[in-house]
Amino acid sequence: MTIRFLLNGEPQAVEATPTTTLLDWLREHVRLTGTKEGCNEGDCGACTVMVTDPDGSARSLNACILFLPQLHGRAVRTVEGIAAPDGTLHPVQQAMVDHHGSQCGFCTPGFIAAMATAHLNGATDHADQIAGNLCRCTGYAPILRAAEAAAGAPVPAHMRMDAEILAAIGSEIASEERDDAGSPATPTSADELAEWYTANPDATLIAGATDVGLWVTKQLRDLKSVAFLNQCGDLRGIVADSETIRIGAMTNMEEVRAFFADRHPGFAEMLRRYGSVQVRNAATIGGNIANGSPIGDSPPALIALGATLHLRKGTTRRNVPLENFFLDYGKQDRAPGEFVEAVSLPVQPDTLRVYKLSKRFDQDISAVCGAFNLTISDGVVQSARIAFGGMAGVPKRASTVEAALIGQPLSEASARAALPAFGDDFTPMSDMRASAAYRLETARNMLLRYAAEVSGAKANVLEVRP
Repeated sequence: MTIRFLLNGEPQAVEATPTTTLLDWLREHVRLTGTKEGCNEGDCGACTVMVTDPDGSARSLNACILFLPQLHGRAVRTVEGIAAPDGTLHPVQQAMVDHHGSQCGFCTPGFIAAMATAHLNGATDHADQIAGNLCRCTGYAPILRAAEAAAGAPVPAHMRMDAEILAAIGSEIASEERDDAGSPATPTSADELAEWYTANPDATLIAGATDVGLWVTKQLRDLKSVAFLNQCGDLRGIVADSETIRIGAMTNMEEVRAFFADRHPGFAEMLRRYGSVQVRNAATIGGNIANGSPIGDSPPALIALGATLHLRKGTTRRNVPLENFFLDYGKQDRAPGEFVEAVSLPVQPDTLRVYKLSKRFDQDISAVCGAFNLTISDGVVQSARIAFGGMAGVPKRASTVEAALIGQPLSEASARAALPAFGDDFTPMSDMRASAAYRLETARNMLLRYAAEVSGAKANVLEVRP
């Protein structure tokens, strides 16, 4: 397979195995070693690069779990391409020098790539933009000061060149792809994917690769038959009317977070903690659902919102309530050759609260994730949808707890009366993240927190008050 993309403004035509990562290719084949290997799983940000899509939008991504076929028709800019062609430092580079933001320097290239992408996009939530980059030396303060100092500087002209080149020749680059025998499938639409996947039901579908990437980098798995879905534009995007919100399976989690920031801010805030900007820019909502993880963070919130999953096999489509999709640990209601096309949910007033419990506050795997969505009229609970991750082998509704709350006023007393029902709904396990008893107790406490918040009490767990 010939993969064509821009690298620091220069066209590339690369012959590589489908699961060659951008990080390995940069370091081993073109000797651009500024992009570092740290964790090799998308946690540390040392491998951050800027990727510009055909629509001109730029994203920071982790090169360690980014496969080369995902770059076809796109532009990549590494730390070596951040300064101007004449050597003039980018504003974020100069600011890092001025504010002493680098000591050992290992993490600095990743910070520069993330900061330059944020600068290009006009993003000023600096702490969030570099939350996916680890630094053991500076304590972050000088790096944040550097980001703030550079924010007002004009975007250098060369940083807009990738979008301009892609606008001029992007379609030519994309059309020049050549598939050889044994190459991965690269469908350009849901129809093409449906036809191919029906004929290759044992294949691995690769969306954002934030999960599958680790199969290669950590488990050293040899993925035989694969299909890359990044060119299926009709599987991406969010469409909303007065009644329904439909989210395409290839919509990345940063797009989902931004969309729900005003509609369901509790969901959006949980997604901000779900992963770094680099991870959210790659991870897709379809992948987060389809992998069936019992600790995936989006399913509990979507279940609480009454989401429906839209599945497709060939020309046959079917709809499944999301809570029914997860059958058992590692088992979902999905036939061979069937894939997630979209997820939809009804438009509704915001009564959703989502609570994520993890050892690290940001970018950590949940020990427990609880989502509460209750309809209250005249002070009485009329309906309830409560779902948890980390409490069973699958994301699961707390149906007995719901029944105990319906018809009751939502108060601390009624919430406490419903607490024993958690033991009927869940038998959590003990593992390295939490014990079974701790999980059960914290899930109960989340209900108490929800009742307190709905009654108007302040329940911010980040506040410390006497």
